[in-house]
Amino acid sequence: MPDDCLFCRIVDGAVPSFTVLDEPLVLGFLDTRPVFKGHVLLVPRIHVDTLPDLPRELLPTLMGAVQRTAAAMPVGLGSQGSFVAANNVVSQSVPHLHWHVVPRTKGDGLRGFFWPRTRYDSDAEAQEYAARLAAAIEASAG
Repeated sequence: MPDDCLFCRIVDGAVPSFTVLDEPLVLGFLDTRPVFKGHVLLVPRIHVDTLPDLPRELLPTLMGAVQRTAAAMPVGLGSQGSFVAANNVVSQSVPHLHWHVVPRTKGDGLRGFFWPRTRYDSDAEAQEYAARLAAAIEASAG
């Protein structure tokens, strides 16, 4: 695990985050510069740079977390759907594999791959979004 990897530092608790999903092999947390509020990043707890580097046996676990998070967006946030994406090297702001799950609503203004960024008004607002999504993910699991 590289000492300078921001996501590894979030995984080990050295950098705080607004946790949405906390599982033995996957961590999901709010992006601090979301495309839309509720934008989640899902990372494997082990450090891998890109999708081709991910051990094959972790793929179902990671994609299951992505699927559950995408399903939670309409329930937890009232969105109509979601946008799911991962970059490999190009446009990968942190060199640690991560999936973006972004809440979407028709007419939200997102076009193509231009991702304008926003901010949460406060840590309390970010925590509220994280809690709503975590509750929706938990409800769908059982």
